[in-house]
Amino acid sequence: MPQTKQLADSVRSGNIRSLAKAITLIESRNPDHSKEAADLLDNLLPDTENAIRIGISGVPGVGKSTFIEALGMDLLQRGHKIAILAVDPSSQLSGGSILGDKTRMEELAREKNAFIRPSPAGNTLGGVARKTRETMLLCEAAGYDVIIVETVGVGQSEIAVASMVDFFLLLQLANAGDELQGIKKGVMEIADAILINKAEGENRPRAELARQQYANALHLLKPKSNHWQVPALLCSALHNQGINEVWQVILNFIATMKQQGEFEEKRLLQATDWMWTLVMDDLKELFLRDKNVAAMIERVQTGVSQGTTSPGAAARRLLEAFRRP
Repeated sequence: MPQTKQLADSVRSGNIRSLAKAITLIESRNPDHSKEAADLLDNLLPDTENAIRIGISGVPGVGKSTFIEALGMDLLQRGHKIAILAVDPSSQLSGGSILGDKTRMEELAREKNAFIRPSPAGNTLGGVARKTRETMLLCEAAGYDVIIVETVGVGQSEIAVASMVDFFLLLQLANAGDELQGIKKGVMEIADAILINKAEGENRPRAELARQQYANALHLLKPKSNHWQVPALLCSALHNQGINEVWQVILNFIATMKQQGEFEEKRLLQATDWMWTLVMDDLKELFLRDKNVAAMIERVQTGVSQGTTSPGAAARRLLEAFRRP
């Protein structure tokens, strides 16, 4: 406990090395570290909940890193301290991850009031690092007042990150074909704003057309809130155009949600969802580490892969083994 309190105090003071050490502790999958990590979070909890949490997603190549760097530099000039939690895809074969965000945000990485933390997605559903929510709390306790979570932008990652932030921004590209072919209804429904990036030069007319098509499509969807109409915006992150407008939309959204009482309600629901997610994750870990399950899991799995055992029967056998004392 004394060591945990010392680490917590150092995180509160804004010490970067201590913050990195604290994040490493809560990301650890070593069961021996879980109690210490929980104590650290409990100690820092009173110093959290004081930041704007922004989720940013989009397909690879849309320019997420360029946009985040442009937005981050703009926010630093406004006096903010920003933390960027960039979730990198992990290889399903080797488990490795590129973790190259600092090389893609060179200018931002040199700023003392910007903290960039790449985390491998691992096996977490949707590509969002398992401990991203706890990492947000640590950054808030360290004094960062804008937290940006960048996701891989594939599969269910958009839905996963939308469940832990205040504002979810979806980046899109203007391509030559029918823009609406690329719209996933589920992703559109969780976005608080849609941003067409790379709206510059010869691409500008296509971006304008795409923006109008997205705006028309958004009017056909049932809004998440009766008090907010999701806008479709344009920007050129490369040329630093439209960045200020995006930030103003985010501030307007936060102000509107607070005025209508939806901001606090959403955070409370997210906290409950977070609790159950951790419960399910920990149950899975307990199940896989159980000695009875471990003794038969390879045999049962072989039976399923060879077609001699049905998946349902295999699951029941493993669960019955887990229940045995």
